Amino acid sequence: MSIEMVNLKAQYAAVKDEIDAAVQEVVDGCVFILGESVTRLERRIAEVSGAAYGVSVASGTDAILIGLRAMGIGAGDEVITTPFTMVATTEAIALTGARAVYADIDPVTLNIDPADIEQRITPRTKAIVPVHLFGSCADMTTIRQIARTHNLGLLADAAQAIGAVAGGQPIGAMADVSTLSFYPTKNLGAYGDGGMILTNDESLAAKAKSLRYHGMKPGSYYHDDIGYCSRLDELQAAILLVKLKYLESWNEKRRQNAAVYLSSLADMPVSLPALPENGKHTFHQFTLRYNRRDEMQAMLREKGIGSAIYYPLPLHMQPAYRCLGYSEGDFPNAEAASREVLSVPVHADLTDEQVQFVGATIRSAIMELERR
Repeated sequence: MSIEMVNLKAQYAAVKDEIDAAVQEVVDGCVFILGESVTRLERRIAEVSGAAYGVSVASGTDAILIGLRAMGIGAGDEVITTPFTMVATTEAIALTGARAVYADIDPVTLNIDPADIEQRITPRTKAIVPVHLFGSCADMTTIRQIARTHNLGLLADAAQAIGAVAGGQPIGAMADVSTLSFYPTKNLGAYGDGGMILTNDESLAAKAKSLRYHGMKPGSYYHDDIGYCSRLDELQAAILLVKLKYLESWNEKRRQNAAVYLSSLADMPVSLPALPENGKHTFHQFTLRYNRRDEMQAMLREKGIGSAIYYPLPLHMQPAYRCLGYSEGDFPNAEAASREVLSVPVHADLTDEQVQFVGATIRSAIMELERR
């Protein structure tokens, strides 16, 4: 049996007729940039995410960058974020001219630790950027209070969390700005790159729309800012509108698959994903922690089960960000997680038989390693 981390071919086969028709409609209409599909997608995703406005852009990274720019973040500012995530979060901060300041993670949730955020605030701090890692929301109740107390902007990187809920609130209602990625392997993935900025602030949305289109005023060739060429194209929007109809059912299947793993591994000496109270995890990844991770991964590979390490090296230890001045040992929780995390297949196109096989194989591998 061969089980991959993602199976985009199976997903496409399930919705092929609708996707093909949507693409053909765009081609026939010959409107490829900022057309009706883009407008409808922005409106629909804002609605399901609990936000008033959606501004689509060319990638999830651009969503963070343009979101921060719209919030006024720039050179000389400090932005507090997590060192345990995909590099795009820190990269976007750097591209604004601001400096990323890291706070360590909670070892259970793997999300940024609010208590450590408070320790990192200085007079130059202008914003906090938590990440809803693997589809589990950061502690936004506490982080929002910290932001209010210190008059800081709050942008949540929700690239892995479309459809997530925490404390009864969807992602679009949790921060000044929340950002999404439509990278093909995401829970809602395009057939190329794409992203979106979500906000309830009309002025922020207007600023983001201008920045994505060369800093131009709507319908003119007058430019207020140095902007970007970062528009989600109409073909991708049409594809995403088809897939959006299935997002909740696909997320629910991920939760069902995760429940099988949680049950199968409940008595094993591993750390498992924490389930939110009064919320919904999207299980973009099912990520466990085990102190013999590399050996277990090799055993899964022998059985044909794909897996991935997200992330093998925290950002403060990456060569590109040594300029920030951090050293090994500065963020012990993030460093420990990088040595132990392993993500296993949890996507919605797994069969029940495959899910049972993955859960049983992980269990057997751990039992074998514990006997050695």
